[in-house]
Amino acid sequence: MDEDWLTKPRQWSIDKIRRFILFIGPISSIFDYLTFFLLLYLFNCWDNPALFHTGWFVESLFTQTLIIHVIRTNKIPFIQSRASWPLTFTSVIIVAVGAWLTMSPLANTLGFVQLPPRYWLFLALMLLGYAILTQVVKTWFIRRFGE
Repeated sequence: MDEDWLTKPRQWSIDKIRRFILFIGPISSIFDYLTFFLLLYLFNCWDNPALFHTGWFVESLFTQTLIIHVIRTNKIPFIQSRASWPLTFTSVIIVAVGAWLTMSPLANTLGFVQLPPRYWLFLALMLLGYAILTQVVKTWFIRRFGE
């Protein structure tokens, strides 16, 4: 949490939290659908469910880990505000383990296959887009409805 958030007590509002969820939540679905499209049409996963399963697992894990850093602050994450070292460390470990699982001795047991190198490029672009779109909507939300 940012230091300036600790200077005064803040009251929680279920209505505001619900409204925030309704605006931010669907962004995740947009990127899930984009992942589905890329996996089906660009990587031809129609007949390769293991590749689809692996690609969606990685995208979901990476985006849900990233979003914690975007919504935890009213500022621009990673630039104006950095998470605590334990959150940053665990985030890196989570995505590293998730990526490793797709190539590990456990991959076959989990139904994972190795992802093509170009998938990782698309994933990086999607993560950037996801972070930017969520930041833009979050900033608009805060201006429109307050903290």
